[in-house]
Amino acid sequence: MALETNTKPRARRGFAAMNPERRREIARKGGASVPGEKRSFAKDRDLAAAAGRKGGEASRGGGRVAGKDLES
Repeated sequence: MALETNTKPRARRGFAAMNPERRREIARKGGASVPGEKRSFAKDRDLAAAAGRKGGEASRGGGRVAGKDLES
């Protein structure tokens, strides 16, 4: 089956269609959406580290020991 060569390119949408300055403007607003007292990781370094470890263990790459076979 031959591929069609006369198909039109897909239109850029969302962030891809925006200019870089507009993307930066939106990204700056992201951190301001949560009040300071609700940002627990910014205030408690140990809590942030524990959450990072927990996330790493939950991912497919976490908790593996080198040289050990994975059991199915």
